[in-house]
Amino acid sequence: MANETPKGRDAEVTSRMMSRVRSKNSKVELTVRRMLHAQGYRFRVHDRKLYGNPDIVFVRQRVAIFIDGDFWHGNAWKIRGLPSLEAQFPHRTDWWVAKLRRTMRRDAQVTAHLEKEGWRVLRFWESAIQANPHAVIDTITKNLESQS
Repeated sequence: MANETPKGRDAEVTSRMMSRVRSKNSKVELTVRRMLHAQGYRFRVHDRKLYGNPDIVFVRQRVAIFIDGDFWHGNAWKIRGLPSLEAQFPHRTDWWVAKLRRTMRRDAQVTAHLEKEGWRVLRFWESAIQANPHAVIDTITKNLESQS
């Protein structure tokens, strides 16, 4: 029992689950890329030359797109109808909240940095893409057209 998490799940199972979480090329990211490509848009993917390594980059229009996972970027508690970020973590609350708040601060810093350099930054929650990918694509294409 020493190798179990407080909820009763074996630590190895949790580790295996977490190792499968993708930081690049997630299903929602691939969905957005396929839909944009189908509409004739061409873009860079994970441009390491650009600060923050955006998921999708339109260099000519200076538009950087980030697709943020709900859990890792601090939105899951809202989706689950919880009263706060802290409520999402009954165990190791301080550690998890600090970790996600660092990610949220980094996201804000990356956005501010890119905007200061003249980029338009678009951020989308994975849940928004799952719920209505066409609305997300419409938002992106309108931003691209206004930057042309």
